Amino acid sequence: MEAHWTDDIHGEWIRNLAANSPETPVSRLEATRDRMKDVLPDADVANYRALVPSLSLPDPDDRHVLAAAVAAKASVIVTWNLKDFPAADLRPYGGTCTSPDDFLAGLYSTFSSALIDSVKSARQNLRKTTPSAEEFIDALDHQGLKKVSAILRQKATQLD
Repeated sequence: MEAHWTDDIHGEWIRNLAANSPETPVSRLEATRDRMKDVLPDADVANYRALVPSLSLPDPDDRHVLAAAVAAKASVIVTWNLKDFPAADLRPYGGTCTSPDDFLAGLYSTFSSALIDSVKSARQNLRKTTPSAEEFIDALDHQGLKKVSAILRQKATQLD
């Protein structure tokens, strides 16, 4: 599994999160983006923009995401925006679309130890506070990760 993104994708999630969570400073979101790029420098996709005009999706503004997936030879697009990535539109490119919750739950079914270790590290690496395992799981649940939260509740003692 490899993550892939573009500056356009980063710009989109930062704009949307800033609009939906005005209490979060844009500088903090940009710092998150910068850390993501530092940790996974090979995740940046280049040479995808030329593909955009040839692609068709219900929302033309999402074509850049499909173009990046095609350029990166990614088989899965992970997004909450499932309605704008219909299976019929992705099939010609050998791709599918799934929600973050379904993606992570699927990872658990294949790589349970790695997912538990990653969640444990994510919780412990928070800078301002280290929430309890239950508080962290509640936060994930609040963000829409219902299936993953249900899995983690059964494994909460492993997150300490």
